Amino acid sequence: MRTSLVLLSARLLDPAAGGFLPQTALAVVDGRIAALGDDRTIRALADPATTVIDLKGAVVTPGLVDGHLHPVTGAELTHGLDLSGCADLDAVRTSLAAEVRRLDRGAWLHAWGLDPNAFGDRPVESAALAPVLDGVPALIQLFDAHSMLASPRALELAGVDGPRTFDQAAEVVCDAGGRPTGLLLEDAACELVERAAPQPTRTERRERLAAALRAMAAAGLTGGHAMDANGDSLDLYAELDGAGELPLRLRVAPWCQPGVDADGLRALVGQQHRGGRLWRVDGVKLFMDGTIDNGTAWLERPDCHGESTHAFWPDPAHYTHVIGELHRAGVPTATHAIGDAAVRHALDSIEKASGTRAPGGAAPGVRHRIEHIETVPDELLRRFAELGVTASMQPTHCCDFTRADHTDNWSRRLGTERADRAWRCRDLWDAGATVVLGSDWPIAPYPPLGVMAGARHRRPTRDLDQPPHNPGQALTALEALRAMTVNAAHAAGEEQSAGRLVVGHRADLTVTATDPLTTPATELADLPVLLTVLDGRPTHRADCL
Repeated sequence: MRTSLVLLSARLLDPAAGGFLPQTALAVVDGRIAALGDDRTIRALADPATTVIDLKGAVVTPGLVDGHLHPVTGAELTHGLDLSGCADLDAVRTSLAAEVRRLDRGAWLHAWGLDPNAFGDRPVESAALAPVLDGVPALIQLFDAHSMLASPRALELAGVDGPRTFDQAAEVVCDAGGRPTGLLLEDAACELVERAAPQPTRTERRERLAAALRAMAAAGLTGGHAMDANGDSLDLYAELDGAGELPLRLRVAPWCQPGVDADGLRALVGQQHRGGRLWRVDGVKLFMDGTIDNGTAWLERPDCHGESTHAFWPDPAHYTHVIGELHRAGVPTATHAIGDAAVRHALDSIEKASGTRAPGGAAPGVRHRIEHIETVPDELLRRFAELGVTASMQPTHCCDFTRADHTDNWSRRLGTERADRAWRCRDLWDAGATVVLGSDWPIAPYPPLGVMAGARHRRPTRDLDQPPHNPGQALTALEALRAMTVNAAHAAGEEQSAGRLVVGHRADLTVTATDPLTTPATELADLPVLLTVLDGRPTHRADCL
């Protein structure tokens, strides 16, 4: 086979080896690293058809992988007005008013990224945005994507005029008189109003997804663990892959909802390993709770409003049964568990399924994960390593949605004791857990250098001069890099083929202008990504190369 790509004058950084390799060049054959060596030796492997790139001393790492993101959903939700930069209600109203002026009469306003901290001490309800939205059908996603504000006109068009009953933990929030406040909690409630809004065409959805994935590649991502497969997501991935337009390697986990029956489980098992050259279904995503910010997490003690006391599954024992069935079928699971009670129940269920707490106790090839883990007590930390459960963390949630002084909504709800246990990346790492980092895009920005930076500095991205939240939970530069390379490969069961710069591993590579390990944490997000390579093919190349 011919050499398709040669990289010269490089600094090769292998996080599993703990630093830089002695070689300065690499060659790629058939999507794999075929040789490492000096420039002269590797250049000799090129032929006239080989792409040869002189990196001029830039740093090559294994390709960066986002451990938790939602590409299709994110491409849809981030269409419209971005409110993520609005810190208070005045800024929100100003942005909405400007958008209303641009809309055609009767058109729906879509916005996303609204931080509930912008409401201060006021309730999160559509009345706070009057009169800006009077007569305007509007849907505003809160940053957590588990809740939404609907304007009075949107509720009217959807026929939502009072409380509703759902099979899962969802709610149309109403006032004392039974009138909707506009706040909708969890998907089942949000979908009541979303269905009334005009829907994008499939072509529009495909183009938005392709654009989002290209931007991810330009940010240095070569892969992602996609935590949903709703609607025609899999068909969109297959279409892009078949057309040679899929710039990320995607591992997809379809959702398993409460109430799933035996036929539903068989369908989920039957979906496993469906895929193409650069994507595949591998795992199932479940929800043990909602979010702390909207009062739908599952906590061992209620929050300050008396909320977050119930699991997302009305019958948590059924969740335990489902985990056991999927485990026996050899299907890895990823469970959204934010509150301490949710994390405990997920660990208990995995332990029951595996039948042991010894290291490596899970069935061969079955690697379960818990996602988010925003607050967790000491006694649960060691169980991640004992059960071989991956801890999937999103440090930028801590950076951008909480504050060191605990004046934010998340911290106020939990109180000081539990807020002091925020995003315990360091403690989980030290307890022996495999920690994987991700963005949870569209909840937080996807650029992986920003995710690694947040794991190190734990400061608000918009104001890095602010004090860090729980700085003792920071990871080192090398640990943060491992969490998006080596550990991501391990979580996917791919440590023998990905996550390292060794011969035979996939040629999924990220190239930065300088060393990400010595770049200060507060500057890392701005480190230029010069080249991204997927399966031996450049998906992003800076003009300077």
